[in-house]
Amino acid sequence: MIDQTQIERYRADGVTCLRGVIEQHWIERLREGVEENLRSPGPYARHYTPEGNPGRFFGDYCNWQRIRQYREFLLESGVGAIAAQLMGSNKVNLYHEHVLVKEPGTLEKTPWHHDQPYYPVDGEQIVSLWIPLDPVPRETCVEYIVGSHRWGKWFAPKRFADSAEHQGTDSMETIPDEATLRAQHTMHSYELQPGDCIAFHALTVHGAPGNAQPGRRRAFAARFTGDDARFVLRDGFMSPPPPTTGAPRNGAAMDSDAFPVIHGPGAAHTN
Repeated sequence: MIDQTQIERYRADGVTCLRGVIEQHWIERLREGVEENLRSPGPYARHYTPEGNPGRFFGDYCNWQRIRQYREFLLESGVGAIAAQLMGSNKVNLYHEHVLVKEPGTLEKTPWHHDQPYYPVDGEQIVSLWIPLDPVPRETCVEYIVGSHRWGKWFAPKRFADSAEHQGTDSMETIPDEATLRAQHTMHSYELQPGDCIAFHALTVHGAPGNAQPGRRRAFAARFTGDDARFVLRDGFMSPPPPTTGAPRNGAAMDSDAFPVIHGPGAAHTN
């Protein structure tokens, strides 16, 4: 489904853009799902735009079991096969989905961070597919720091609401400020159309501007783990919170009701 050049770029840079890999049928289904999600937010939903500010920055995750369009996309669209190729994994577990909506005029930025320090997951094989449901000009696209997944650093998680630092473990550092990151590193961002997606590693540092454009910026991020991933209960903040039921035991492989195998040996839904 994707060529070797894209796989090598993902592994070297920690990020790559995959053009036209999501069929328009699925884009329409995800749009329907996001609108249902907006009408009926889940328990983890957050509105990051302060009252009185223009626009709206909405986020929610872990709704795939209750929103049919999300579930069908994740289990039936073939994205598990894309994740397997990128990670070089025999099997793929569904970790979770994350919806991020920035309406026109939204000022709030997404703070610079990388994802794995938020997660109760250890391992190298963790990938996200950031799927735009609207055209995204480069000016509003997420930016990724090339090669940052190979820094050997874990930065303490940031709150999206105010960019304050969550309590991490002693081994986690404070991420440098945006000016320092821009001065010292190469960044990639992309102009995207629905059907494209950005694949990035869980340790790739990234952030995003607000949405000063006249169009909406709805994005669906699908997150997956591979063969080497292990469920680990950390000290300090974890997001999404570890499931209270159906999760693997601490230190075990991800295979469980909470994180089903969706591609490869043992998959209930092979794609």
